[in-house]
Amino acid sequence: MKRLISANPSEIVQMSGADLKQSILESEGRVVLSENVAFREAFVGDLTNAEIARAFGADLILLNGVDLFAPTISGMNAQSDNFVTDLRSLVACPIGVNLEPVDSSHISSAEKEGITEGRRATVASLAKAEELGFDFICLTGNPGSGVSNQTIKEILQEAKRRFSGLIIAGKMHGAGIGEVLMTPDLAEEFLAAGADIILVPAVGTVPALSETDMRAIVDRVHRRGGLVMSAIGTSQESSDPDTIKAIALQNKICGVDIQHIGDAGYGGLAPVENIYTLSKAIRGIRHTVSRMARSIRR
Repeated sequence: MKRLISANPSEIVQMSGADLKQSILESEGRVVLSENVAFREAFVGDLTNAEIARAFGADLILLNGVDLFAPTISGMNAQSDNFVTDLRSLVACPIGVNLEPVDSSHISSAEKEGITEGRRATVASLAKAEELGFDFICLTGNPGSGVSNQTIKEILQEAKRRFSGLIIAGKMHGAGIGEVLMTPDLAEEFLAAGADIILVPAVGTVPALSETDMRAIVDRVHRRGGLVMSAIGTSQESSDPDTIKAIALQNKICGVDIQHIGDAGYGGLAPVENIYTLSKAIRGIRHTVSRMARSIRR
């Protein structure tokens, strides 16, 4: 299987979930995932956030805040019945979506109304994600969403049955619940329930999660055949490039397979210079230029 960081777009869009997982593994910790809020007007108003992120070095695109039953993708003028197909035709890279396993006991009725059915991780939304052809889903929670590790674990088996792409699971921050975000044992439970990739807050983004903690999680997950994604989901994605570089190198030392950069910038996208900085820090200018310059027609 060709490394994701070296593959042409025509090869990437043909990959199955298993192919994509192996391609990420063989890229040896040099894969960049950019999360963006799809419904916000992008930094450049007549483009999608996905196109901008792809142009500055992202290998994978994760959409946040999308209602799968009533989607709004800013910057897409003409839309067919399948916005995932339309968006993939613009960026020619794997596309995923956040689905939130809300724990009703930890969220108020007012907050609950703000998280529409199409954003929640339910049987219906999982089936819709499969129908739309997403390459991966991410079971996680936005700030204050009341997503717990228990509800993530509960929905994982259903996700494995109903979705054929890759499944990422974990929390980038508390999401409104004070609990330990990830441990080796919890990671193993998520893998056993159906996760392919374990999401862990990047070292340097949440209090008290150290390089030692991350390394223990990575080692356990790799021994069990899974992958690990570190996530900058605490608005530090809008910090200065030196901060991004420091976080990137810390987490690469720990052995993570994918480095995520969040959506807390203008228009619901990390500042483009920070996507570029993250890419350059973990794989150098050659592979960064390769991703940025490689035509989607190849």
